[in-house]
Amino acid sequence: PAQAEQSPNADMPFLDHLVELRSRILRALLAVLILFFPTYYFANEIYSFVAAPLLAHLPANSTMIATEVTTPFLTPFKLAAFAALFSAIPFILHQAWAFVSPALYRHEKRFAIPLLLSSVALFYIGMAFAYFLVFPVVFKFFAGITPEGVAMMTDINRYLDFVLNMFFAFGFDVIISSVFFVFSFRIEITNISHSNV
Repeated sequence: PAQAEQSPNADMPFLDHLVELRSRILRALLAVLILFFPTYYFANEIYSFVAAPLLAHLPANSTMIATEVTTPFLTPFKLAAFAALFSAIPFILHQAWAFVSPALYRHEKRFAIPLLLSSVALFYIGMAFAYFLVFPVVFKFFAGITPEGVAMMTDINRYLDFVLNMFFAFGFDVIISSVFFVFSFRIEITNISHSNV
């Protein structure tokens, strides 16, 4: 009976699975590439938005700097690439879902679809939490403890690395915390139902 729930595509030969996987990966990369061009065109505006929490707390007459010759070009390029990747996450996950879903049972699909959709939303919520709530507090603190006589001038590439690390950290932390809470809640409900039997 469990086998009857599976899609016939689950019995595809191994080589066909590899072809399907390559197709899904290429589609995901193509989506990132397509989104890269508009994000690179607006890379300076996007960087200004990303840098706003730091710039708001820099001391007077302090600016961000570029410490290497190629930094003014490579930093917007890297920002555009990650912005395209972040924007394409829903499509990338859709391609991953389209690849693995034929091998799942019907009850597994009913559980996986809400988990997939909520994971995307939670990742973006984690990023927004870091940007709007964490960054202002952190940068205000760092600017406030700068030693006397030291000019706080942050390198644009180092700042971008810091921001990206924070985005990933808070995005995945919110997902992991939420999944852990859901599973803990389900286990608790199961234990209560078993204890009442």
